[in-house]
Amino acid sequence: MKTEMYDELKYWYLRDHKLFRVLSFSQIKQLCIITGFKKASKGEILYFSASDVPRIFLLKKGNIKIVSVDEDGNETIKDIIQKGDLFGELDLAPDKGSNEYAKALTDEVSICSFLMSDFEDLLLRNPNLALSYTKFVGLKMKRVRNNYANLVSKDAKTRLSQFLKDWAEREGKKEGDSVTLDNYLTQADIAQIICTSRQTAVQLLNEMEQDGLLQYQRKEIFIPNIAAF
Repeated sequence: MKTEMYDELKYWYLRDHKLFRVLSFSQIKQLCIITGFKKASKGEILYFSASDVPRIFLLKKGNIKIVSVDEDGNETIKDIIQKGDLFGELDLAPDKGSNEYAKALTDEVSICSFLMSDFEDLLLRNPNLALSYTKFVGLKMKRVRNNYANLVSKDAKTRLSQFLKDWAEREGKKEGDSVTLDNYLTQADIAQIICTSRQTAVQLLNEMEQDGLLQYQRKEIFIPNIAAF
């Protein structure tokens, strides 16, 4: 009964995902056979790039962070993954030199996963899916490149402002000009995302609060006028 329930969950989620809309009913049923399903709690590690079994993951529920670790052990948040996002070996070519992991940021996280070899075979047999996947990953890589360009060319205050605007656009609850964000990031997380120290991030958030640009709380960030950023 439990297996049937998971199969049903996988089917409805995959059917509703924009990446797989090009597939027929029977093709999605076949996809369910090769799809793994996992739930995780806040703080749990979901993926290591050094895994011997390369996989592609699809986030069904919650939020996670992708953390990159350099040779000295320093960690940087590479990306924040939201519902519907893909992560893992997206270029279908395992990079043995990379060192990153995915960690759950919210209390309830659910992911689907595919062995990279199975997913490659699926793309070869479904040209329309291959085209859809290429576009999907292309847009994601463009966003990551834009984030990197912002880190290189802008100061910390501008990077923080841009990050908050992007976050508000993707996940904010809008009411007129105001936006409310469910805050699942720590101040240390925000500092890593904008590549600065926690002390600097806290100082910048305090300055924004004093200027009336936002109200920062541990579980919520309120932006009274997003156009003011």
